[in-house]
Amino acid sequence: MLTRRRFVGYSALSSSMLAYPPLLRSVFGQTSSTQRPLRLAILGSTYRRGSNLQTIADRFLVGYPYEGDWHMPNVQVVSVYVDERIRKATAAPNEFQLAITGKARRPPAPKPPPPNGAKPIPDERWEPMAPSSEEHGLTSDLSPARAQQFGFRLCHNIPEALRCGGDRIAVDAVLTIIEQCSDYPYPSNDRGQILLPRYDFFQQCAQVFEAEQHAVPYFNHKQLSFSFTEAQSMVQTSERLKFPLMAGSSMPVTWRLPDVDIPLGARVQEAVMVGVGNMDDMDFDALEAMQCMLERRKGGETGVKAVQLVEGDDVWAAGKAGRWSKDLLTSALSRSDTPLGLTILDGRNQDLVGDGALPQLVKDPSAYCIEYADGTKATLLMLNGAIRDFNVAVRVAGQDLVSTQFFMPPAPNETYSACLVAKINQMYQTRKTPYPVQRTLLTTGMLEACLNSRHHLNQRLETPNLTDSYQPPGESQYVRT
Repeated sequence: MLTRRRFVGYSALSSSMLAYPPLLRSVFGQTSSTQRPLRLAILGSTYRRGSNLQTIADRFLVGYPYEGDWHMPNVQVVSVYVDERIRKATAAPNEFQLAITGKARRPPAPKPPPPNGAKPIPDERWEPMAPSSEEHGLTSDLSPARAQQFGFRLCHNIPEALRCGGDRIAVDAVLTIIEQCSDYPYPSNDRGQILLPRYDFFQQCAQVFEAEQHAVPYFNHKQLSFSFTEAQSMVQTSERLKFPLMAGSSMPVTWRLPDVDIPLGARVQEAVMVGVGNMDDMDFDALEAMQCMLERRKGGETGVKAVQLVEGDDVWAAGKAGRWSKDLLTSALSRSDTPLGLTILDGRNQDLVGDGALPQLVKDPSAYCIEYADGTKATLLMLNGAIRDFNVAVRVAGQDLVSTQFFMPPAPNETYSACLVAKINQMYQTRKTPYPVQRTLLTTGMLEACLNSRHHLNQRLETPNLTDSYQPPGESQYVRT
């Protein structure tokens, strides 16, 4: 850990020393711990400013604020693979294609003969050059600049990243952050799921692990896969090869306003989560945040019996019919710091539920209705247009409603990702996950099932495959200071 005293000492370095890249890497690239830094391979889809890869990976390069101090992980990033960069390079036209379009690089014109008595200057040999990065829009890719500054290897494929160009595994941990790309987007299926290659990245790593009989801790950002079957296979592979697998988003570990959790072993009756964002992305984060609280109920997690995704006016009709509780929705919204409506127009407070404002504010509502195997019911309401943050309310038998906001500080700082990085680093250093990957596995299955419900005209669907049971960690894992 980089203590405050060491940080002040580092800040006193002269400008000439800071301008020297090798020294900069030696100061900020690792801690002064006598233990060798863990070698980290980072695999991602796009390394642009504001991407999840940039937000999280950079914290392993320069450190992060956490619990009132500055932390520098005892980790050295040694290799990075950026999928979008390689796909762009692969799609670039070759010399023949450039030639037939008239865009090929041509050799320079012959030089005039030298004056009398002067020695001729030999022509430089002309060789075809690949198109520059500027011509193919790679200027927004941060990975080359980061590689030059921090000294890691930019790789052409995943096995190379794990072996750092050699013939054996040369890393101690893997970080994967895969998201949609802007220039070369991944396709979507008929259910609206973006087919992000999280499973494919994992399988390539697992093949190297198995071939060399050596596996290392692996973190997968957000849901394990768009397919629950693939997600199950990932968990089973990690168990078979005996390496820690951790996954999920930042929301379960970020701050809560107020600082509350469900008492371990409490009898939970119902929950309402309120979120915003696009489908098959932020809805996963919201579902996982809700799940990290509900898994603490009596008996632990025993699985999901059925789901239904309701949309449009049917969401309000479901509320009137008692499918979800208006009291819980009111409690959840009371924790929001971003109410819209009249609050934006003239600053007055507004009871969004009681005065019927929600149907006017939210044009495309959706409700993810979850029926757990033990009888607990939960609903995620995605209410774009009403608020801009994430809040939950839970009815616990024998006590008042428990409600809180999952605090997500705005870009570009996004300090909630530091909370997640701290947990990832903990897993790397101890080879033990702070919370079970089964939480992310179940949430992955819930989301896929809800999107299947939408595809089947919003029918209620039984989920006999979502029967995995697990116990939550005894101590709450979200940050408190």
